[in-house]
Amino acid sequence: MKIRIKFRKYGIMKFIGHLDLMRYFQKAMRRADIDICYSSGFSPHMIMSFASPLGVGLTSDGEYLDIEIGNELSSASAVQRLNSVMAEGVEVLSFRRIPEEKASNAMALVAAADYEIRFRDASILPEDLASAWESFCGQDTISVIKKTKKGERELDLKPLIYEGTCKKEPDGGDCIFLRLSAGSADNVKPELVMEAFFAFLHIALPEFALFIHRKELYADTGREGEKRFVSLESLGEEF
Repeated sequence: MKIRIKFRKYGIMKFIGHLDLMRYFQKAMRRADIDICYSSGFSPHMIMSFASPLGVGLTSDGEYLDIEIGNELSSASAVQRLNSVMAEGVEVLSFRRIPEEKASNAMALVAAADYEIRFRDASILPEDLASAWESFCGQDTISVIKKTKKGERELDLKPLIYEGTCKKEPDGGDCIFLRLSAGSADNVKPELVMEAFFAFLHIALPEFALFIHRKELYADTGREGEKRFVSLESLGEEF
């Protein structure tokens, strides 16, 4: 049975890289006595894949991994078992059954991601951040140079920013919300958008100036409008 696990990553665990997080979950599966399936061959390994690895230093409320299990352990029981062996900084939120077909894999489905961006030092911001952000988003094109493993290429961010708003926090601080293209085709990191924004303002963006929190990952339904993007969690069911 194929399972999708949703979890949050916070606190000191934001400094743990993807490979270490994968090893952490492999150990957690054994400690929680989850009947996870293994691959065949001379070097069997747990069948486990993450939807979209989170960068070091980022926190999240919407991380996903897919596994396969060999028994009918209930969703509620699995969540309780896993959270009983989790270290502080990781919390399992749901454990849901997903369709068996290969096309249902989270890694293949990811099409968009939500982020909240806050600022370590408010003094680097323009006096009217909301107005500056509106001007930035109002451009016909937002051209950047994106570095990839194959080199550099020019990219227009405009069609890849599905949503972008600036809002005030209850404590008076500023927060920018972004819904960005994600996945294997056009994966846009929030850092790239913010670098383009500060370049537009002719302000140097200091290193480690941003607090980035990922809220959710989505699949694309192909429909225009409000229901175009659906969370990866909603594609599974509790049992």
